[in-house]
Amino acid sequence: MAAKLKKGDKVVVLTGKDKGKTGEVVKVLPKENRLVVQGVNMVKKHQKQTQAQEAGIRAFEAPLQISNVAYMDPTDGKPTRVGFKTLDDGRKVRFAKRSGEVIGDV
Repeated sequence: MAAKLKKGDKVVVLTGKDKGKTGEVVKVLPKENRLVVQGVNMVKKHQKQTQAQEAGIRAFEAPLQISNVAYMDPTDGKPTRVGFKTLDDGRKVRFAKRSGEVIGDV
């Protein structure tokens, strides 16, 4: 099955502490139904010192459930669902259901 959200997509967070925030998808974890969004769901972790890294408190983005984010419509910036359709030339593409605008190839 083709992925509805991909790396590089702009998304809006629908629920949780970061509701309303927007960001770009950095990483998709399809087996866990999760994705990482840049600057969203920041958590802090105590890092033990290693040869490669110093000790301290490190902040990073934690994965979000895919159902808690929605694609940002390219026309008005509001959340939309993503659909699939086949164009006349035979290409299968993703499109924003809110505006009908084509997002890109699958």
